[in-house]
Amino acid sequence: MIEDLETASSSPTPLEKHKTPEDQKNSLSFRAVNAVNIDIRHVNVDIDVSKSGFSALAASLKRKESTKEKQWKPILRNINAKIPSGTLTAILGGSGSGKTSVLHAMSHRIDSDRLRVTGSILYNGSANISSVRSAYVLQQDVLLPTLTVKETLLYAAELRLPLSTSADERRRVVDEVILELGLKECANTRIGNNIHKGCSGGEKRRTSLGVQMLANPSVLFLDEVTTGLDATSAHQLIATLKSLASKGRTIIVTIHQPRSEIWGLFDRLLLLSGGSSIYSGPVNGCIQYFEDIGYDLPPFVNPAEYLIDLAAVDHRSLELEEASSARVDILKKAWRAISDNRSSWYFDEKFETHDEVDEGGSKNYPTALGRQVRVLIMRTLKVTWRDPLGMAGSLLEAFSMAIITGWIFLNLDGSLSGIRSREGALYTAAALQGYLILLFETYRLTIDIELFDREFSEGVLDVPSFLISRRIARIFVEDVPVPLIYSVIFYFMVGFRTNASQFFIFFAITLLTHYIAVTLAMLCIAVSRNFAGASLIANMAYTLQSLACGFFVQSNQIPVWVRWLKWTAYVFYAFGAHAANEFLSHTNNPRGQVYDCPAPGGASNPACAEYTGAFVMDSLGFPSQWVVRPIIALLAFVIAFYLGAAVVLQYKRVSIGISRAQKAYIDTSLGKEKISVRSLKEIRTVVIRLEKYCLDIQKRNTWFRKSKKLSILKPLNTLFEPGILNVVMGPSGSGKTSLLNAMAHRMESTAFTQYEYGGEMFFNNALPSADVVRSICSYVCQDDDTLLPCLTVRENLHFAAGLRLPTHFSKTEKCQRADSVLLKMGLSDCADNLVGSELVKGISGGEKRRVTIAIQILTDPRILLLDEPTSGLDAFTASSIMTVLKGLAEEGRTVVLTIHQSRSDLFNQFGNILLLARGGYPVYAGKGCGMLPHFESLGFPCPVATNPADFALDLITVNLQHESKEEATRSKVRTLIAEWDVACPTVYRSVSHIATPAELGSLSRAPTPFRISFPLLLRRSFLNFRRSPPSVIARTTQVLGFGIILTLFFAPIKNDYNSVQTRVGFIQEIAALYFVGMLQNVAVYPEEKAVFYREHDDNAYGISAFFLQYTLAELPFEMLTSLLFALLTVVAAGLPRSTKLFFIVAFNCFAIVNCGESVGIIFNTLVSHTGFAVNLTSVVLSVGTIMGGVMSLNIPAFLQAWNHLSPIKWALGNLAPYTLRGVAFTCGEAQRSVEGRCPIETGEEVLRLYNLDTREGVWLGA
Repeated sequence: MIEDLETASSSPTPLEKHKTPEDQKNSLSFRAVNAVNIDIRHVNVDIDVSKSGFSALAASLKRKESTKEKQWKPILRNINAKIPSGTLTAILGGSGSGKTSVLHAMSHRIDSDRLRVTGSILYNGSANISSVRSAYVLQQDVLLPTLTVKETLLYAAELRLPLSTSADERRRVVDEVILELGLKECANTRIGNNIHKGCSGGEKRRTSLGVQMLANPSVLFLDEVTTGLDATSAHQLIATLKSLASKGRTIIVTIHQPRSEIWGLFDRLLLLSGGSSIYSGPVNGCIQYFEDIGYDLPPFVNPAEYLIDLAAVDHRSLELEEASSARVDILKKAWRAISDNRSSWYFDEKFETHDEVDEGGSKNYPTALGRQVRVLIMRTLKVTWRDPLGMAGSLLEAFSMAIITGWIFLNLDGSLSGIRSREGALYTAAALQGYLILLFETYRLTIDIELFDREFSEGVLDVPSFLISRRIARIFVEDVPVPLIYSVIFYFMVGFRTNASQFFIFFAITLLTHYIAVTLAMLCIAVSRNFAGASLIANMAYTLQSLACGFFVQSNQIPVWVRWLKWTAYVFYAFGAHAANEFLSHTNNPRGQVYDCPAPGGASNPACAEYTGAFVMDSLGFPSQWVVRPIIALLAFVIAFYLGAAVVLQYKRVSIGISRAQKAYIDTSLGKEKISVRSLKEIRTVVIRLEKYCLDIQKRNTWFRKSKKLSILKPLNTLFEPGILNVVMGPSGSGKTSLLNAMAHRMESTAFTQYEYGGEMFFNNALPSADVVRSICSYVCQDDDTLLPCLTVRENLHFAAGLRLPTHFSKTEKCQRADSVLLKMGLSDCADNLVGSELVKGISGGEKRRVTIAIQILTDPRILLLDEPTSGLDAFTASSIMTVLKGLAEEGRTVVLTIHQSRSDLFNQFGNILLLARGGYPVYAGKGCGMLPHFESLGFPCPVATNPADFALDLITVNLQHESKEEATRSKVRTLIAEWDVACPTVYRSVSHIATPAELGSLSRAPTPFRISFPLLLRRSFLNFRRSPPSVIARTTQVLGFGIILTLFFAPIKNDYNSVQTRVGFIQEIAALYFVGMLQNVAVYPEEKAVFYREHDDNAYGISAFFLQYTLAELPFEMLTSLLFALLTVVAAGLPRSTKLFFIVAFNCFAIVNCGESVGIIFNTLVSHTGFAVNLTSVVLSVGTIMGGVMSLNIPAFLQAWNHLSPIKWALGNLAPYTLRGVAFTCGEAQRSVEGRCPIETGEEVLRLYNLDTREGVWLGA
């Protein structure tokens, strides 16, 4: 390593003194850091819970409360802590005790005007955290799913390590991180996501930590870093952090369930309860402190588990809550007395002073711009290449749009209708193609921006490097191919002149409009991170562009108060440049191109004026010589949009919002733990038997070539019995989650991933169908994506009870059952808090876990599968939940759960244990009481004072941190696997009262009937929608904003010759509502669909109830906005002011928006990749808009047939006659023919010209 990197310490640290030479050889070799001491003094955090907006106004009008006075709710109270450098500090406490809030306060991660923070947090005496190099490991893993673990760390090293490190040295450091974090065996595995499986949850957690470790911070904050890790991996991880701390770093972690060996690694402790500290100081004085105030640690008890139990309030019953609350109050008062005593030993501690060292930049300054750009280009290229649907989406969009629109405008002639169609074709190229790219890029950026926000907030990269690299990386993948494919196909299909210079000018304009679209998308995302807000900005911006461009409304006909906007509209320049390129350029004729005039004499005949390019350009309102200047203006737009995005990204910081508590309900569960108890004789139990059950995965790459088959689970023989806890244990990557997914039939094969099952799974010695399995099994997944973020905990449970409990339950009984489970799961304290999301802080992660479990146990399932139910929970809550699960099992259910970290006192509750080694190899399957004797017979006795669960995981885990230990532990695990293959007993057939599949099917739970589920879903949807500002924006502002802009540009509509184009353009613009419906759908539907899929897998309700509630939930907003749209367009814009036309316009608006939503539903349901679905939907909507009858007047016969499926055809077909019949047009003298007639004198002539002279009543009905 070079001098910047620490090789071997000349004097070993205290931790290194007892290490073997092999340990010291493989210890992490990071550079030295500046010592940072953290001093927290009397920190209080309060949140404003007073009403705001319309709620505050309504309350003020009712005189219930003043809108001026704020109501503050305490989050943290009087937090004091001294954290010296070179220490590992643990923050312990129950779920909701304020652990994450303390970390957020220390790291300045929440910046909200609703928070009030008092007290001081000093870093080496400075209140500015940016004065030190720090890093924060989030609870959520923000990683690129298509990169492997090693690639993720290599790119992180490139961005975080100093410039002076060579490529070989960066690889060495990454290899050390991989070894230290136990990531060796998954180093070449892709991270994956919920659609494409990759690393396990624990492996993702360790990768996130590795990314932050590579920054070599002086201060490292870690929020629940061991969540999702098995006990052995958690111990190894904390030992790594201890090693890093011993080299001068200040490391603070929140942790839920530390094993006893981990407790011994902590230097300092901050113990919280209800937002207040009850101890803060050295770990070695903690136990003595609590003994001094009367709380002695029992023998053979993990100190961390004891302290968490001590600090927890038990909400499972009134008696337990009163007793535990009294105990906690005593602990708070005792510690407050010490904190208030300024002369106590706690405040006598002094920080040691340390000499400053050269960190290569002590603060979080990003590396050089050139290196950032290079690294981001390589990373973006790799991510783009590995996302075939995303990459194919834009290319397929260009190809399909060019083919279909080229077919629509195929070989245009030189007649008047052909000239009008040429204008439509040029507008399509100038505006519509760019609009589709704008929508796709906006959606894609809502996903990609998350990683930028994290890296930018950490000081890893700059805004310019992100913007520059994104475009350079895609220049040969999308930015040039997409406009080139479109230009080549569309240009020659339409029949524009085969002139090389004209074609390349056409391509240059199309290329610039593509770049404008992607840069405008970046600006929209910089302003609003959610798709609803960003798409609203993009759609309104495009509407301004299309109206000001001169196609739908002649530019000189635009009202004077908005006419100046045409100079700010890039489509005006693009359409004008295309028009000049087609109608005026590449000819020596001063009147421009001359088309097929039927009158004799050609262009010299005044009757042929309409057939000349100069006349067309004049009618469009464009100046002459309009090619070069527009191209320069388009280039200026590209630069301006990207500079605007850069400024907004630089100075508009993204912070976590905070949800508001809702009005409390009356708790019907107080004092009642159960509604009713059923006799075991009434319960029909289910025994699950696996015989040689195995699972393989066959994956295909981007080009559908098969890769090597991956074996996830080796043949298993085991039994899961009712009445006891059946526990699946194993290290990360052992296949625990895959086993539960397979058992629950939750793994669906796709084009890229095929799941191949082997062996059999019997329920009571019968083979169940997939429908039966889904019906009688409830499955608690690791993630909590079924929870609606804008509902409270109680509301989520009440709605779940209504949708899942049998119909013989009354509404009151369902609510009582929900409140009973809420009490049993210890959730009464947060019952009226919103669940929250990643962007809006709600309940804690542990509380979300408990809500998810509570929903599944509502239904009294025969089989309950739980994937890591205690992950993310503190030790006390985990124990409470295990007690609840044991009680559920004793009532006759078959409970199967995976578990990573188990308390020592819980092991005796394990009835059956299935122990899996990495790779899905069974090591033990049988009674829990027989596991330790089995290992003892093989020469591996469990020490008396060791947690048996931790012992078993340590025994079967390969130590990947050190080469010599790796080989020894790998050999040991192979021996254990081989011994079990020999010793594995034959799985016996249990005696059962159910012997046939038909009888087994009688146990299945029917979905909730439509008459019950539909009104509940509708009410839940409205409630969740009302509290979600992005959803409100998506539903209400798109149509209204579109109508306002339309009115501004068209009002008042006149009756001269130039207004013919304006009136027809006004009708055509209404077709853009098709896209508005699609945007509303994309902003709301994917999230609701994800909730439906999970609930449908649980057999909660049917498809019809979901689709009907989604449809009806959107109807009121569509009807209201349609009426407002009609009010603006009919009354304000100047259409014939009649009640009949008002309702006709409103109905057409409603129908078009609703059809757009329907098309969005179809493609978002058929395609799981939302970005790809957006592209497909946009193409379909664009084709329908173009074929509506105004932009193209000579559609081929084949497409005319398909055009009957488009609502735009029928909408324009009835709107045009209703708005044009009986209208008389005037013209100027220069526009009159030799006979003195105007080119168009009546609305009927316009209808005939555009083939819209229809039976409007019939078309309205269609």
